[in-house]
Amino acid sequence: MEKEKLSEILEQINTKVKRLYYIATHDEKTGLHNHIFFKEVFGFELEEAKRGKYLSLVIADVDFFKKLNDTYGHLTADKILKRIAEVLEKSLRKYDIVARFGGEEFFIMLPNTNIEKAKKVSERMRKNILNDKILSKYKVTISLGVSEYKEKDSFSRISIRADKALYKAKKSGRNRVCC
Repeated sequence: MEKEKLSEILEQINTKVKRLYYIATHDEKTGLHNHIFFKEVFGFELEEAKRGKYLSLVIADVDFFKKLNDTYGHLTADKILKRIAEVLEKSLRKYDIVARFGGEEFFIMLPNTNIEKAKKVSERMRKNILNDKILSKYKVTISLGVSEYKEKDSFSRISIRADKALYKAKKSGRNRVCC
């Protein structure tokens, strides 16, 4: 009897630990990984890149999201974010990671991917968002900035280059991919 009770308590604890881990590593609105988890995993991939493997980073930002929010309200905007997350994830390989970094900004890690392939993946994500039946009702588009690991890079350096490329995409008309 005591063994059964102890086993039941351990199972409850295990379930709660798994739930807490999920809460700590995922974004509540989209179900994607959060920036804390992303940075940690990106650190591991940086170590692989230092040994000669490719690594690319993409930053995606929803164009005119404030307008969507103001026009349709927060609940609909949250549903739009969730749908964007789903479309982005479906556009990627199983070992790529997409995370919500806050607001309407997403970071995508593409291990073993050079910048040319990363640009193609980004273009696919952009088109999938543009052509999605649900998102097209709201005329949702995204802009994407792409960068690739260079020798002795840190997460900060790679993300600064991707952010500059994203800014270039925004400045040159949005709904595009820039490197």
